[in-house]
Amino acid sequence: MTQPIYGIMAEFKTPEALMEAVRAAKRAGYTRLDAFSPFPLSDLATELGVRTSVIPWIAAVAGLVGAVIQYGSQYWMNAVDYPLNVGGRPLHSWPAFIPASMIVAILWAGAATLIGLLVILRLPRLNHPVFAVPGFERASEDRFFVCILQDDPKFDSEAIRDFLGTLSPLAVREVPACE
Repeated sequence: MTQPIYGIMAEFKTPEALMEAVRAAKRAGYTRLDAFSPFPLSDLATELGVRTSVIPWIAAVAGLVGAVIQYGSQYWMNAVDYPLNVGGRPLHSWPAFIPASMIVAILWAGAATLIGLLVILRLPRLNHPVFAVPGFERASEDRFFVCILQDDPKFDSEAIRDFLGTLSPLAVREVPACE
């Protein structure tokens, strides 16, 4: 009985080699890829098709909700629940409500962005299948890795090994699945 695998991973020495490997894998029809680099590569996310469009919406909606709740609570407390006329000032003094509403909007947007990112990225992840690959610790130092995942529609272990071997990697390894 064979052990289930997470994917097939290739190790490269330069960022250019990693980018070319990702492009070649996309041209070959592989759609489920993951890449690891010790520093951000500007075009890598674009090549992998990573979309980050939901994060600004999370921040905007949370900020708006926080501002509305803060403004509403100030209005309720000052104009409805405990109206206190001091010096003839209006009970609904909207200019005084704006700074606190902005502060709460920023707080809610920041907190929602953090929580949203943790959920979307499935963090904290204490164990990941790629951690079992020998030499993967160098992904935070000076090595670049691309992994074709097992759930890719074109996944065939031998064909992927042969394909990755044509890209001149330092090594091609199987990534065991976490149990």
